[in-house]
Amino acid sequence: MLFPKPSTFLDEVEAIARIGADALMPYWRKLKDEEISEKSRNDLVTTADHASEDAILNAIKTSYPSHAVLAEESGKSDGEPAQPRWIIDPLDGTTNFVHGFPHFAVSIGVQVGANVDFGVIFDPVKNDLFRAARGHGASWNGKKMAVSRRPNLDGALITTGFPFRAHAFLDCYLAIFREVFLRAKALRRPGAASLDLAYTACGIFDGFFEFDLSPWDLAAGTLLVEEAGGLVTDMEGGQGFLESGDVACGSFGVHRDVLAAARKILASGHD
Repeated sequence: MLFPKPSTFLDEVEAIARIGADALMPYWRKLKDEEISEKSRNDLVTTADHASEDAILNAIKTSYPSHAVLAEESGKSDGEPAQPRWIIDPLDGTTNFVHGFPHFAVSIGVQVGANVDFGVIFDPVKNDLFRAARGHGASWNGKKMAVSRRPNLDGALITTGFPFRAHAFLDCYLAIFREVFLRAKALRRPGAASLDLAYTACGIFDGFFEFDLSPWDLAAGTLLVEEAGGLVTDMEGGQGFLESGDVACGSFGVHRDVLAAARKILASGHD
């Protein structure tokens, strides 16, 4: 067994996420124009993203030099065979960060074999810490958390993300949005997928759906939802969400209804 004491390793993942957050916060509401650039349309990167990622990577290299890494800004680094892979978003919610909107997080998932087995999401503004280890449950600021008990989509509070960087999904997304909108109590789009997932795991939101996310957006948060008793699938109902980037999750009944809406639209010929 690679990690005989999962809670001890999870403490180390948390410590490294906090190192990333410490590197971010000197830039909070202090970014200069020249410290902001656009990787592609509607996809920003800042000096803060790089500072956080560099700090996280240095910490991993020091403690776990044989481990592999998949990080948003620097891409892949190969580790030794059969070693874990760290999946890192050093600043999820970069657009929020740039505009001074206090909703962003550091997200780290650790994949062991085929599964993400450890996940930490840390929001340094609200000092909110979410963490999970596979088979050991999920917690929010040290207290066990669970998904909501809402039995279906009727009256649910749903969170989502708009496909600003993937316009090819827009028609399909809007059709699913309409199906969900007609039954849900309200929808929110806060702009940080990791926190959408964390808030779904702790029952603030009843469910979440989005298209075309990246593995670093999903790795830690999807584990949180699963360990909090929720369901997570891709839009076809399978487990390929890390590969496709398309995800639906929530309590059993809410997930079922969101997935049914997605399947209805996809079956109608929307791409």
